[in-house]
Amino acid sequence: MPEYDAVVIGAGNGGLSAGAQLAVSSVKVLVLEQHNLPGGFATSFVRGRFEFEATLHELANVGSKENKGGIRRLLEDGLGAKVDFVPVPEAFRLIISDEGLDVSMPFGVDAYLDAIEEAVPGSRSSVAEYLELCKEATVGIGHLFKSKGHIDETVLKSEYPKFLKCAGYSYEEVTSRLGLPDRARKILDAYWLYLAVPPSRMAFSVYGAMLYTFLIHGAHVPRFRSHELSVAMEKRIRECGGAVEFNTRVDKILVENGRVVGVETAQGDRISTNHVICNASPTLAYNYLVHPKTEVPEVAYKNVNARTEGVGSFVVYLGLDASPEELGLSEYSYVIHDHMDLERLYASLTNLFNPQLQACICLNAAIPDCSPPGTTLLSLTGVYQLGVWEAVKPENYVTVKRKVAEQFIDKFEKAMKTNVRDHIEEIEIATPQTFFRYTGAYKGSTYGYELETWDSIIPRIVAMEEEQYIKGVRFAGGSAFLGPGYNSTLSGGRAAAIQTLKDMEGDK
Repeated sequence: MPEYDAVVIGAGNGGLSAGAQLAVSSVKVLVLEQHNLPGGFATSFVRGRFEFEATLHELANVGSKENKGGIRRLLEDGLGAKVDFVPVPEAFRLIISDEGLDVSMPFGVDAYLDAIEEAVPGSRSSVAEYLELCKEATVGIGHLFKSKGHIDETVLKSEYPKFLKCAGYSYEEVTSRLGLPDRARKILDAYWLYLAVPPSRMAFSVYGAMLYTFLIHGAHVPRFRSHELSVAMEKRIRECGGAVEFNTRVDKILVENGRVVGVETAQGDRISTNHVICNASPTLAYNYLVHPKTEVPEVAYKNVNARTEGVGSFVVYLGLDASPEELGLSEYSYVIHDHMDLERLYASLTNLFNPQLQACICLNAAIPDCSPPGTTLLSLTGVYQLGVWEAVKPENYVTVKRKVAEQFIDKFEKAMKTNVRDHIEEIEIATPQTFFRYTGAYKGSTYGYELETWDSIIPRIVAMEEEQYIKGVRFAGGSAFLGPGYNSTLSGGRAAAIQTLKDMEGDK
């Protein structure tokens, strides 16, 4: 039976980041992936003469080569992975159809404040106060992350008092007390779809840190789609002596007396190891992978059952035979909502038809040559509560999928006052069922567990060691302690590897 110091289950962002960190640290590591290529959600695909980005809208915290953000430092300095990042030109264009609001917002705190004051005269002071809280949330969470669960309350009270004061409150509880003009609040909420948790339950600190990180470093995308990012990390694992095997699904995490002893693949091969980093969710691991089931403590089931599964994505990928200029698409990111009542928007995610929100990306605005001359790559993304697409009968699936895609296109055309329908050369449609099929994500969820106030990044960091229910098993990916998204999964994967390295030291 082959033996490895560590086995990583799944080559998504978290698994690749973890595998690369272990390989760079001279650990004998094996990454096992059920698909035939790396990346999980971080991938691309080709239809006709177009290469589509599967999921990535934009990466925060990359920064320039001269002023590196955390993600660039992680990849280039920490892992030695080479990725050609391209800056995104603006933060977003927000269009609220029912209210006639149409505003484009820049990156940069001062520029953002200027733009919001121009759009909503008299809002500057209250928005500045809001952004100051976002800033402190950013540095406060960064401090907690570096502490790795060993928190010094004295430091928190003296250096991050505003963060500590807001940490336990929801987004709604904090923002409602700042006196923000309603129109300004709508603009500030534009990134909400990236978390998709009702403001009454969503942790203010998480949303605030996300927004502020975008503002201070801007956003970037890999020149050759997120597949470039995945390949760079997979290459780095091999360069440093690690192994990666595709078309190899792990069916069992083998546990004896509360300690992992190996994994078993779908082919029946057993691999010995005392350390596993699982890129699948804890829900999947405890219910389907850990063997025997008697080794799963009851508290582990209670933990995952208490959490709320996040939403799944619906994406319409369009390859258009007209240029962005011909279509009137001058921005990169379009946030198009019927309204900005976030509680109502969240409630609407159980409705299959008539989507009320979408986030759209015109990749050409950042990478002009991402498609052939005179063409456009456009994606329209919405989200659904889990179970909505599962309820569609197989015989109706294609018809329903096309009908919903038509509605997304209709709303985009109406909001942008353009015609893309007559220029569709290639179209592909993905539902949560699609993402489940290709990645194995639990019920097709692309967002992991919801970052609620009681279950946000902060309490997860505090409880990080307490929630290691099986010795030697750590988690990476969107359902791990940092939550969903490219930034979180890349950082969280590396953190899981560093925790594993410490576990190995403890074994000696």
